[in-house]
Amino acid sequence: MFKVIAIAVWICAATLGAVFYSFQAAGEKGVGEKPKPMLGGLDYVKTDVISVPLIRDSRIDGYFLAKLVYTVEPEQIKKLSIPAEALITDQVYSYLYSNPQIDFTKKATIDLDAFRTAIRDTINTRVGATLVHEVLVDQVNFLAKDEIRDNWLRRRQTAGTTASEMAKAVSAH
Repeated sequence: MFKVIAIAVWICAATLGAVFYSFQAAGEKGVGEKPKPMLGGLDYVKTDVISVPLIRDSRIDGYFLAKLVYTVEPEQIKKLSIPAEALITDQVYSYLYSNPQIDFTKKATIDLDAFRTAIRDTINTRVGATLVHEVLVDQVNFLAKDEIRDNWLRRRQTAGTTASEMAKAVSAH
């Protein structure tokens, strides 16, 4: 009986010691504090997919799709009076519309370095401070108008075929 009580006391002491140690270790790391951003205090913020219709000769040639990640200082982004994502989206539109030499229908590539640098520099100039340190490209695509139409027709034909096959199968039963 004495052994069982000694084992129970030992288990309780070990458990209390582990709990005390975990609180002690967590206190050193700053429990309750916001974790500091990685790499020099910058936050990495992702945008939603930005879709820009490319208009040439009064017609839509296709859509430029981009998903970007930008690095900002948390203190600077809190000072903005408008959402940073709206600012980024506006600059992507402005860049593509102010550079008519970019023609995705004839050119297979885009100068991503020039694109990233222009977005960063124009945002920083517009804000009047170094807000964006780097713009990273998560995704860039161009969908020509014909590709969109072809995909839509394929989906419609597939859906129509499936519906007619289902109707035949139901009538056969």
